[in-house]
Amino acid sequence: MRPRPTTTTTATTTPQIPTVLTLGVEEEFLLLDPATGESMPVADRVRGALSGTAREQSRQEFRHSMVEMVTPVSPDLGELREHLVTLRRAAARAADAAGARLVAVGATPVCEAHRTVPDEQRYHDMSRRFGPVAHDPAVCGCHVHVGVPDRELAVQVCNHLRPWLPVVQALTANSPLHDGRDTGHASWRSMQLERWPSIGPTPHFDSAADYDATVADLITAGIMLDAAMVYWYARPSASYPTVEVRVGDVCPTVDDTVLVAGLVRALVATLIDDVRAGVPAPRIRDCLVAAAHWRAAHDGVDGRLVDLRTGLPRPAWDLVDDLFVTVTPALTRHGDLDLVRRELDRVRRDGTGATRQRRIMAETDGDVRTVLAHLAAQTVST
Repeated sequence: MRPRPTTTTTATTTPQIPTVLTLGVEEEFLLLDPATGESMPVADRVRGALSGTAREQSRQEFRHSMVEMVTPVSPDLGELREHLVTLRRAAARAADAAGARLVAVGATPVCEAHRTVPDEQRYHDMSRRFGPVAHDPAVCGCHVHVGVPDRELAVQVCNHLRPWLPVVQALTANSPLHDGRDTGHASWRSMQLERWPSIGPTPHFDSAADYDATVADLITAGIMLDAAMVYWYARPSASYPTVEVRVGDVCPTVDDTVLVAGLVRALVATLIDDVRAGVPAPRIRDCLVAAAHWRAAHDGVDGRLVDLRTGLPRPAWDLVDDLFVTVTPALTRHGDLDLVRRELDRVRRDGTGATRQRRIMAETDGDVRTVLAHLAAQTVST
């Protein structure tokens, strides 16, 4: 075990950061049987049916029933929205050609009979190392990338993100169903992912060197195969000069994704200002952070969340309002204030993806197929 470096970023060493931060989003989708709602192992056919930019922006995933679409880098939410609409529509057409529905839902809602991994060495290595955990039913997330070109600063921002990520998680909750029934959790995806040893709340790190040393120790200990298996809820991206927030379920609609992206960018921008000002990140017990994430996955925004600034439970929407107030200057700076306020009002009125699914379940006496048809339509709605 190597000694822990403790050098930290200060306002005097922070490099120049653009006033407007860039954005990118990765969205994972399930491919479901239109008649039964079961997962279909047709990802290769779907990706093969894509062409042009959509093909280039698609990624193979860990399940044959999943496809990931990755937006180009965008300077504003309007352009990001256009990319999301274009990619979702292209993937939905390709899925339809393969006899499947493209559905933006966070966890396998019915069942998945085919749980083998794609024929790549790394996936086979993960299967051997992690056993049945690597063969759980598919789950789908939304990963928001915000341009932060300095890695030292990115690590410090991740420290400051810790109190707020359960709120983001609650807003994105979109996976209440498993095995055709309501799990009682707004985000069952979050529960499934807890079985992986390298997924969970981001630890606090003193510096980028401390981060790298910790990752190296975890690889040596066999917890991760490589640095790409850092699946913490926020991290300096392994592939891009960004802070990547990966705590959320894939969102049911493009507007939901745009809302989350706008909030996350404003939050990162706000925390960059805090780091520059020398504001220390709050040191919160890891067990309390984990508890706050469990509560967010269970309640979503329909119950209570743990306020990690005080350790006390509060109505979820009170914490959402606190987040909005905190990031309002950054939203204004990026020109996103009116859009984010409007979309938050919509979610407050209509509910998250989990809330909407439960409403349809209640109205149809538990008809999961109706829920999934609605989700498929919402996936490509504009």
